[in-house]
Amino acid sequence: MKRIVYALIFAAGFAGIALQAWAQAPGHGMSDPLSMLQRIQATLNLNTSQQQQFAAAVAQSKVAHQAMHANFEQLKTATQAELAKTDPDLASLAALSDQVQAQNIAQRKQARAGWLALYATFSTDQKATVRDAINARITRMQAFRQRMHDHVQGGQQTTQ
Repeated sequence: MKRIVYALIFAAGFAGIALQAWAQAPGHGMSDPLSMLQRIQATLNLNTSQQQQFAAAVAQSKVAHQAMHANFEQLKTATQAELAKTDPDLASLAALSDQVQAQNIAQRKQARAGWLALYATFSTDQKATVRDAINARITRMQAFRQRMHDHVQGGQQTTQ
């Protein structure tokens, strides 16, 4: 019984960690509207200085992503090692998880600072382009969520 409880606690904790890591990772989600800048680079008409800052921000984002991935792998390895024990130390895993989360937040903030520095150099027209792209993305996401909601609601009505 004790093992089942430990397994359930661990499974819930690991699922939470995995979801948190996924949500914090840079990518195509809207967790960070600045990620939109990479997708609309061609429409921004960047000057030479801005292009250099853009390249630096991309490089910084890649470094942050790699560091966050390495942090998650470290947590995964530690989790596997603890689970191999007869009496896993969940407190140490929780502490390591907190440490990894703090490191990942620091990486995200550092990468974001590069994008914000670039955005600060934008003209009014460039900022309007960014604003419009973010608004368009939000509108697409809302429409997608509505379609999924309607699909789920339609599926529930047919099964009742």
